[in-house]
Amino acid sequence: MHVPVRRGARSVRRPAPVWLTHPLSRRPAPVPRTAMVRGALAAGPLLGAGIVTEHTGPGVLAALGAMLAGVNDRPGTRRRGAVGIGLPALAGSLGILGGTTVADSAGAWAAVPVLFLVGWFSGALSTVGPVWLAAALQLLVATTIGLGMPMPGPAWFKAGCFLSGASWLLLLRLVPRTPRPGGPARSNGEHEAVAAVFDALADALHAFGGPRGPAARRRLVAAQQQADEALRLMRLLPWPGRAGAAGHPLAERLGAAVALCEAGIALLWEGRAVPGEVADGPRRLAAAVRTGGPVGLLPSPLSDTVGRAAFDRALLEAAVVFDRTLHGAASPGPRKITAPARPWRSMRSPAGKEYGLRVALCVTVTGAVAQTLHEAHWYWLPATAAFLVKPDMGPLFSRVVNRFAGTVAGVLAFVLCTTVPGGLNAPATVALVVAGGALIPFSVRHFGLQTAVITVLVLSFVRTAGDTEAAPARLLETTLACAIVLLVGHLPRLADPGVRVGHRYAVALRCTERYLRHVLAGPEGSLDPRRPGAQGPALRNAAYRALAEARAAAETAAAELPGPYGGKRRDWSAVTASAELIVDAAAVCALRVEHGVPRPSPAEVEQVTTALSSAADALEGGHGGSRPAPGAGPRDCRSLRDVMTQLHGIHAFTAAA
Repeated sequence: MHVPVRRGARSVRRPAPVWLTHPLSRRPAPVPRTAMVRGALAAGPLLGAGIVTEHTGPGVLAALGAMLAGVNDRPGTRRRGAVGIGLPALAGSLGILGGTTVADSAGAWAAVPVLFLVGWFSGALSTVGPVWLAAALQLLVATTIGLGMPMPGPAWFKAGCFLSGASWLLLLRLVPRTPRPGGPARSNGEHEAVAAVFDALADALHAFGGPRGPAARRRLVAAQQQADEALRLMRLLPWPGRAGAAGHPLAERLGAAVALCEAGIALLWEGRAVPGEVADGPRRLAAAVRTGGPVGLLPSPLSDTVGRAAFDRALLEAAVVFDRTLHGAASPGPRKITAPARPWRSMRSPAGKEYGLRVALCVTVTGAVAQTLHEAHWYWLPATAAFLVKPDMGPLFSRVVNRFAGTVAGVLAFVLCTTVPGGLNAPATVALVVAGGALIPFSVRHFGLQTAVITVLVLSFVRTAGDTEAAPARLLETTLACAIVLLVGHLPRLADPGVRVGHRYAVALRCTERYLRHVLAGPEGSLDPRRPGAQGPALRNAAYRALAEARAAAETAAAELPGPYGGKRRDWSAVTASAELIVDAAAVCALRVEHGVPRPSPAEVEQVTTALSSAADALEGGHGGSRPAPGAGPRDCRSLRDVMTQLHGIHAFTAAA
């Protein structure tokens, strides 16, 4: 979308604001056919079983649990699916249990303070990570449903019905796939995750120097993180009969992949074009991981530079590892997959407190308004508000627009289904829920489409439960929820995007500082990713992960509706680029240290790492996240320029180390 601007005799087309075009954007993703089949077999059959056995209430709750579990059914390994579906399902069952208990034992208005407390906790918990964000959302939504949706039966029984529905979809998620004829047995997606690292490295080497280079580098980092998470879950959640040494050969291959990626960074750092045969070398390793066969021919070594020598050595050592683990032999010293420290303290950070207060106020105000308008079935308003303040769905204005448009589309589609000849009888309702359940995994690419599908499903549930006039009221309640969230979400000093973005970048710079300190002052031998217990790769992955989260927060803030904050939007992309260069330079420095280059002096190390800590304090608005320092903080453009000056100096020092 463009806006024409007239300048003299010429007409210049200026791009429309991002906040105006963002509601039309969608997430590119392949069609999840397997997940769509699971969705069709989940909520619909459970609802049908409840109707046939004349247990409509339990059937509706079980179908609701399966529907919300389907929202969290994302691509990945089976273990990752178990955590991504199971943890939010447990949180949702606790929400049903707590909400129903309060509704049965206290007055109707007791729900308002409960919503405030649960909303504050859920909002703060959402800043920990994506899985905890899904669990926090499901806890808040389920608590709201338990408080406001009248259903017969004790609280524990309702919570059990909800959990059983989610468990049914989780059981479908854990069903193993049939191995390909003639191929080795697969480890539930872990082989594919490790192979994706080699493929991403080949893509990054091919794209070096071109316009696709930065995106390819980010995909390489994401592939390493996903593979590390997959193998960590394989160690923590062993299947029956597959514990112990089953993961060791694959973990050793991942260690070889990490070493090859670090050597690839050094190769890219030299600024020379990478020959095609060299870039295709990792792709042969990826094919060997997938097929379980030999590696085959690899490019001939040509150690004319330090980076090429390191890459050739890492490629040769990877071939040795693949040959030793060809038949699944366990390595004598398996690589330890170290879990990065989760940022639990982010719940107490300025961003966690700010987001928790915003969620609490939104659901409390909408809950109070809903209590005034309805005596029963008042849960729709606060539940809508809970979805609207979910931060991974994009900017607030975009979420409001898509939520309203999706609700209108869903209500119209449901009303249209009720006008068919014969009406929306029980078999037709079950068929509609089956179709909607199949569309849920596909609809995650756009919030408006997901809202429309969920609206049709929820209206089917409440109609089955006896509320046949719910559709018209949903439009009014959604409009009220959108207006309240849009107003509360843009209150001054409550939803400043600079607080969230500054906190994310502060976390990223502190992770970068820990990795840089480890590289420049760590013990000898601690940088080799093939060595058991090596902390360097875990620290580097934590820095890259924090930078990716900071970049996503900055992109979301850039697309927010202009609010009362004033001032010019900050160029956070420059901070990301500088911090990524520091991490890359530290990785190259680690490679040089392993090849005999002496480390800098302790005084120089302390000076450069302290500068990174100071930059993080300035971005977060204070020292250590406490009282704001005078003249510091993300609102101060001069402070951001000072941070950039510090980062450029740190990058220059690290590159020369």
